[in-house]
Amino acid sequence: MTVIVPKPDGAQKVGKPAASPASEFVPPYPFRYEQMPPVWTLIGLAKRNFLSIWGLDDFQSRLRNKKIFTRDLVICNRPDVVREAFQTNHEVLQRKSPQMRHALAPLLGDGLFISDTETWAKRRKIVAPIIHGSRVKGFAPIMIDTIDEKRADWAKLGDGAQIDALAEMAHLTAEIISRTIFGRQLGKDYAAEVVQGFSEYQRHIDQIDLFSLFGLPEWLPRIRGRSVKKPVKRIMTVLDEIIDSYDAQKQKGEASVIGGLLEARDDDGNPLSRDAIRSEAAVIFMAGHETTANTLAWAWFLLSQCGRARKKLQDELDTVLAGRTPTFKDVASLRYTKAVVEETLRLYPPVPILAREAMADTTIGGKRFAKGSLVMVVPWLMHRNPKLWSKPDVFDPQRFLDPKAKKPNKYGYVPFSIGPRICAGLQFGMTEAILSLAILAQSFDLKLKEGTDVQPVARLTLRPGDCLPMTLHPRRA
Repeated sequence: MTVIVPKPDGAQKVGKPAASPASEFVPPYPFRYEQMPPVWTLIGLAKRNFLSIWGLDDFQSRLRNKKIFTRDLVICNRPDVVREAFQTNHEVLQRKSPQMRHALAPLLGDGLFISDTETWAKRRKIVAPIIHGSRVKGFAPIMIDTIDEKRADWAKLGDGAQIDALAEMAHLTAEIISRTIFGRQLGKDYAAEVVQGFSEYQRHIDQIDLFSLFGLPEWLPRIRGRSVKKPVKRIMTVLDEIIDSYDAQKQKGEASVIGGLLEARDDDGNPLSRDAIRSEAAVIFMAGHETTANTLAWAWFLLSQCGRARKKLQDELDTVLAGRTPTFKDVASLRYTKAVVEETLRLYPPVPILAREAMADTTIGGKRFAKGSLVMVVPWLMHRNPKLWSKPDVFDPQRFLDPKAKKPNKYGYVPFSIGPRICAGLQFGMTEAILSLAILAQSFDLKLKEGTDVQPVARLTLRPGDCLPMTLHPRRA
């Protein structure tokens, strides 16, 4: 049963489901249109929040296409067409959308996240081994030490202390990425510079690339104001200092990604340029701290609102760890903790829209689409598709543990993308999230500050607004 809310413009929005059983928690999501408004209204909504433009049919569909000015927009929302788009047709659909490329180019240059064809293939060969899953075991002790320091900091604050859980997780993951990836501990001020820089950048960057929708040439410059240039400069300053410090690190015998990038050679024996090294460092920093921080913030919110899930998590931590700090070996045993992370990623995927631009005519689901079409896999839609998931809007980590639970194959659950462009740091991010949740939830309950309205907002990534005020409460032995 749904609640229909009439709107003044004649459109209708569909509200949240009616009351669920007491044991079920349905976290917030934007209203869903039953009758879609005009395209200009949707563009205005998308500029503020990408999640607010979808109607009921978008969640339940398999393959939809719409015309937006001069562009065909194709939405793949079932595993078979997702596989066809991102795996089978990778060569034609490897290029990120114009919006994503132009939004991130000031920050990431031609980095792995937004490059394609020859540049992407060369960079992937160099970067992927540096953050490959096989290296995570070696990173884990540094992760654990960093999280333990956060636990100690929280313990000093006292019972009932108020924190911004989103900012806390951003600072934690920035410290982790600094120590494990860059081979040195950045000062607290540097970590804050990066975190604040990314947040400021997201607030001001364009969410819609109207130039491309109107069919204007790719080479036309996008105007960037000071509000975009300033955070880029903040972040680049930190990355430059890390790069410049490499010689000192090397003399101390410290391994680092920056070192790997500086010493890497392509197939022709040529080193990466300074700009390329900085671009790849920015990609690793963004992917390594921003997405995991958002996931952890959402997990704290979900657990604070769902007592049953919180108790099951705490029971697992008390049983498996028995009061000790986890090690890398414990990650495999923390099955419910992992399920909480997986369910958080299902409901609130950090990158909720994965968009590509067709580099040539292509076929998906038996339909022909022209060169220049925008092909989207939208985790926000597919992870809540009622054809693929039972009770798709309910927070239920158990679905990832129950072999009988309704869930799709790997092409229907894509929080890290899928196909050749799947996130190279997948195992790093999952391990980081599981250990962070395990160590901190072992010692603390986090409660949402009374009167706080949490709503998902997607710009470049999906966040619980600009902040997440919560209170800390030590768990009693």
